[in-house]
Amino acid sequence: MTEPPKPPSRSHARLSIAASAKPRNLMDGPPRLKGAWRAKIITLFPEAFPGTLGLSLTGRALDFGLWALETIDLRPFGEGRHKNVDDNPAGGGAGMVLRADIVAKALSAAAEGTPPDRALWPVIYLSPRGKPFNQTMAHRFAAAEGLTLLCGRFEGVDQRVLDAYEVEEVSLGDFVLTGGEIAAQALIDATVRLIPRVLGNQASAEEESFSDGLLEFPQYTRPTLWQGRAIPEILLSGHHAKIADWRRGMAERLTKERRPDLWRAYCAKHGRDPEEDQEL
Repeated sequence: MTEPPKPPSRSHARLSIAASAKPRNLMDGPPRLKGAWRAKIITLFPEAFPGTLGLSLTGRALDFGLWALETIDLRPFGEGRHKNVDDNPAGGGAGMVLRADIVAKALSAAAEGTPPDRALWPVIYLSPRGKPFNQTMAHRFAAAEGLTLLCGRFEGVDQRVLDAYEVEEVSLGDFVLTGGEIAAQALIDATVRLIPRVLGNQASAEEESFSDGLLEFPQYTRPTLWQGRAIPEILLSGHHAKIADWRRGMAERLTKERRPDLWRAYCAKHGRDPEEDQEL
């Protein structure tokens, strides 16, 4: 007996973009709902996308057209036979710097079809010297129509093009990566999951870390007893008000212990003494 034909495998390869100086038409890939949030990524490595963004909930939302991804290869904008995009830093020093004229061409291409208002369409350069990325920033980006991300390489980007195009510098933390592609995926992931219908259960986004300036409370699931460690009895009581109080208390305790900076800001917001102890 012959086996029934297997369904086609789920693939996100179609989301990648061949080397081109023009952004891909977003309608060439998965369907995109009208007004769907968009991410445009300027990179020397378009093959790095969608990467993990094509998996799980963000990948499913991408397939359903809840958001759209477009990569713009920086290399075709380069000059000369080898399409050079960088040059030696002015004043000397190690490494190379992405040229202002080359990056400007890519930014101009990315700007096609987008609003000039940076509140509606932020343009971001992933940089260790930028403002620290946080949940508040993710909410701001999710509320926009979309954003453009410039993935740096080498020693950085000529400052003049960042100034001319009002590019906002954003950092994921006090460390240095070899390029901005990984940082771009992290920023997009944190932003896309805030778009309505992406998570499915919006309560998940409302209860997690940083939703109210606090770290998230501890989570538990079956088995009830594991290696001599039991789930806290309050979570098995069925008393929703007491469970909510316990979770709030644990979130406050963890925030005070692990992130004093967040705890001080939270107390200032709620008119509390940051030195007070939580009674659980």
